[in-house]
Amino acid sequence: MVVPLDVTKFEHLKASGDLPSPKGVALAIIRLIQQEDSSMGDLARVIKTDPAFVGRLIKAANGLTGYNRRAIVSVQEALMVLGLPAVRTLALGFSLLSSYRDGNCKSFDYGRYWTGCLVYALAMQAITQRTRVAAAEETFCLGLLVRIGELALATLYPQDYGKVLQQTVEYRDVPLVALEQRAFALNHRELASAMLADWGLPRIFHEPAYFAEVPEESGYADGSREFVIVHSLHLASFVAEVFLAEEAERPNLMSRLFEIGTRLSLDAATVNDLCDGVVREWQAWGSLLELETLEIPPFSELASRGEAIAASLATVARERAIKHDAEPRLQTVTQTQHGGEQLALSAGVLQPMRVLVVDDDGSMRGLVRKVLETVGHQVIEAADGRAGMEMALEFQPQLMIVDWVMPEMNGLELTRALRQTKIGRSIYILIMTGLEDDDRLIEAFENGVDDFMNKPINPRVLAARLRAGQRVIRLQQELDRDREEIRRFAAELAVSNRRLQEVALTDSLTGFPNRRYAIERIQQEWSVSSRTRRPLSGMVIDVDQFKTYNDSHGHDVGDAVLRQVAASIKGALRAQDIVARTGGDEFLVICPDSGLDAALACAERVRFAVESAPLAAGGQTHHMSVSIGVATRDTVMTDPDALIKRADQALYLAKNKGRNRIMTAQSLRPGPLIPPR
Repeated sequence: MVVPLDVTKFEHLKASGDLPSPKGVALAIIRLIQQEDSSMGDLARVIKTDPAFVGRLIKAANGLTGYNRRAIVSVQEALMVLGLPAVRTLALGFSLLSSYRDGNCKSFDYGRYWTGCLVYALAMQAITQRTRVAAAEETFCLGLLVRIGELALATLYPQDYGKVLQQTVEYRDVPLVALEQRAFALNHRELASAMLADWGLPRIFHEPAYFAEVPEESGYADGSREFVIVHSLHLASFVAEVFLAEEAERPNLMSRLFEIGTRLSLDAATVNDLCDGVVREWQAWGSLLELETLEIPPFSELASRGEAIAASLATVARERAIKHDAEPRLQTVTQTQHGGEQLALSAGVLQPMRVLVVDDDGSMRGLVRKVLETVGHQVIEAADGRAGMEMALEFQPQLMIVDWVMPEMNGLELTRALRQTKIGRSIYILIMTGLEDDDRLIEAFENGVDDFMNKPINPRVLAARLRAGQRVIRLQQELDRDREEIRRFAAELAVSNRRLQEVALTDSLTGFPNRRYAIERIQQEWSVSSRTRRPLSGMVIDVDQFKTYNDSHGHDVGDAVLRQVAASIKGALRAQDIVARTGGDEFLVICPDSGLDAALACAERVRFAVESAPLAAGGQTHHMSVSIGVATRDTVMTDPDALIKRADQALYLAKNKGRNRIMTAQSLRPGPLIPPR
């Protein structure tokens, strides 16, 4: 349950005028979007007065479309892709970045704060593109603003908040929110949630923002939308922490990063791929926003370093424990050294592997360990099957040497358990046994064991077994690489198919969707209207005297006229309207959630926009106009074709009345629009 900030206290903070707030063009954008009669063209004109915001808006749109669409190059296209809510919040976020790039709180690192917020935003976008829990453009904005409470406190109380930040160094075990609460009777978490709600972000975003740092306190049901959002925020926050950590510290954070990712069912490889993509986007955005970024190696490399460090620490800990072991094992050590020399001579050029030895006999583990480390393998040990299971899943060895007879979980039980996991299926498992019974060995192979070795251990036999195992491991790695190549090829093929599909559904002259797309889309909107009982309207637009342009001035001028008319139509439509070119000089506009009055008002804006935009071509100035037929769904219509046919009838009336006008063949009197169910 979110702890809401006292309303009186928040209103008092707002009244002070010191809370971070949008300024300039961003404020004009937000106010314009709040007006019901504003058009995309009006919004585009306001945005174009701020070249910096234009670049950021187009960059955001291209980051969201990725390879699924052609590159976005205009403000109008960016607005259509992002939608009004995201544009409003982007304007807010970028305005705050520009206005609060520095401040009076000397202990608050403004540059680190903003570049961290940028990582947070890009990570949220990347995570959401995998979880599909919300629109990626909206979660990008959420990530950019979710830490706004920290900036607000630094702005409201610069000197006192600086002291609080210094206290975090002195009292490392005390959470920042506790120090803030003691100093100001509020903290950055509750202030951020209140500010996001005040700026109009929906509850599904501003409530999880309160728990972003402590998702376990949220109480959201596993798998719910709120659960996924709050854990996405937590993962994005930790990604930012890894990015901004000291270079030597990053590998140590990787295991925690993967642990957080598992709450969203993201495996280590997926998290690595996600973070590598965020690095690239971070550096591109950093250049655009003039924020400092860092060079970060591939995350798979960081993960490998983290594993090596963890293994090294584990080795040191075990060696210290061995020193304190009272039981002398000089004879075993001597045998180990001798066996290691033999193995070094016979093993040839074995490549180092990650090996896990699982045996309840400490002297046997030590013998095998020394033999393996002599030829450079990285080795860790486990004293029983249960510990071996945990270490296998964490350490992810390439090869395991497992004793058959152990307490709690024997070698076969451990093998069966591992083979049921994704990680365990790829591990090469060699089992040690003192039994040579054929039935027992058959049982071992049937339970997933790859090879066996008799006790007592012969170093030369162990070397041969390792070479055989390594050949299998190498083949498995090559197979994995081949699978990755196939996966990459399939992804590229899918991209090509999507591009071909887009070409098949796009008119090359105007860039609008074509008739095929329009027919599919109006069927979808018809189904939505039937299900929700919301109104649905449409327009059929025809360019007046278009044949004259082609016959008198040539097809080049005719094409220029169509492009100019298309641009005017797009600029005058609303965010929810869908436009397509359905014929030579004919366009269809689908107006979801719009009754007849609203559709007629929109049609008039389109007509006026075309009339007001003359075209200079062929040494002449051409004044174009359009005739528009408008229709809305009513109880008589049985399918989308009936709606289009009624709009066509209205277009015919407009042509007969003298062109350059809008008409409808339906009554303007209110009545039932959707048939009762």
